[in-house]
Amino acid sequence: PRTGEIIKGHVSLGSLRVRHDYLIAEGLLAPYEKGKPVSPKMKELALARLRQLSAHEVGHTLGLQHNYSASTVNRSSVMDYPPPVATLAADGTIDVSRAYATGIGAWDKAAIAFGYTDFAPGADEHAALNGILDAAFGRGLRYLTDQDARPAGSSSTLAHLWDSGENAVDELTRLMRVREAALRRFGEENVPEGAALSRIEDALTPIYLLHRYQVEAASKFVGGMDYTHAVRGDGQAPARIVAPAEQRRALTAVLDTLKPEALALPESLLRILPPRPPDQDRGRENFRVRTSPAFDALAPAEAAARHTLQFLFSPERAARLVEFHARDAENPAFGDILDAIVDVTWKAPRAAGYTGEIARVVDNIVLDDMMRLSVDESSSYAVRAIASLKLEELKSWIAGAQSTGNDGATRAHLFLAAAQIARFQKNPVAFPFKAPPVPPDGPPIGGMSCMGDTEF
Repeated sequence: PRTGEIIKGHVSLGSLRVRHDYLIAEGLLAPYEKGKPVSPKMKELALARLRQLSAHEVGHTLGLQHNYSASTVNRSSVMDYPPPVATLAADGTIDVSRAYATGIGAWDKAAIAFGYTDFAPGADEHAALNGILDAAFGRGLRYLTDQDARPAGSSSTLAHLWDSGENAVDELTRLMRVREAALRRFGEENVPEGAALSRIEDALTPIYLLHRYQVEAASKFVGGMDYTHAVRGDGQAPARIVAPAEQRRALTAVLDTLKPEALALPESLLRILPPRPPDQDRGRENFRVRTSPAFDALAPAEAAARHTLQFLFSPERAARLVEFHARDAENPAFGDILDAIVDVTWKAPRAAGYTGEIARVVDNIVLDDMMRLSVDESSSYAVRAIASLKLEELKSWIAGAQSTGNDGATRAHLFLAAAQIARFQKNPVAFPFKAPPVPPDGPPIGGMSCMGDTEF
């Protein structure tokens, strides 16, 4: 019976993934140009995903575990979770012809050889098995799995879900250009003729959050430590703190995704997004709005910023930053990270209007996260102390900013922030933190709680 449940779960999950890839294809390709046939690239992308997913599940039946470092070594395993890779063509259009790898990867072949090779009688099986692994690692192949990749506070720069590229920071920068190109032309051609215009919102969500998992991957460089599950005598490097310059480069790339110009939606798109029809309720893959029935133009920015900042405010990451800086002052200090976050949010110059409102949304998330971390019992004493100090410094800055000439929206923003900090500092335990809005689901879509697992 359990096998039957798992098979049904895999089939259901596969159909959801194909649907999700169709939405991504609609968002990236804008394929419904009036008077022209629909591009076959959407179907090709979905079939490529099914091909990859089928190979992944067959790998599980053979006993293979996830390998989330494969994306950094030329997509070397079907046991990774791959996103569809999109590139910008010379003419500015988006190319998905190599969205998914074909064939099983080099790591898969090594893993099967390790698990299934029949050695000749009298062979030194232990030495032969070690030889298979030594040859794989010697070619640069890596193996890191769920425990190394899933936690928000994990440290490896090489193990992530739904990421791509040899270097997560470089790939984030590249992917943000693809995302910008797709959003710039988002409009009616992203939905079929005769479809409700509100359906644009469905295709918009995965494209607006196209960078969500690459942000997670790049964030792990900050306070990052790469490692292998080394065995004595195997020659692997057990642990290495990420180079200070690379940590800072990653921080810059991640913080760039919080800038209002990166989070704003085109006005041309907002003008054509109507309320949803009665038979098309918002679901778990849509942004949660506060402006019902209208689309909330600030909700996407809030969802993206909350997603990004959770990794930089991770208690485990913060504790590593404190420790690594204590061991070597060249490594960035946790206080430096908080200063950098405040500098690009609260203290950054901002325009009036829509982008100014986005900046205030991001400010509030930073303040909320800083207050939460300062009283988080799972955080180290040093982390709580530094977060508390930086909160006091922000309070002083806000007091000074209130005395300068500001527009009405900014004055209200600063007034409420000052009041919140004062109320929090008076009695942190009783402070009424509100649960943040639930972000839209992304891959993997849905959970498999009925089978005691989250995904396969």
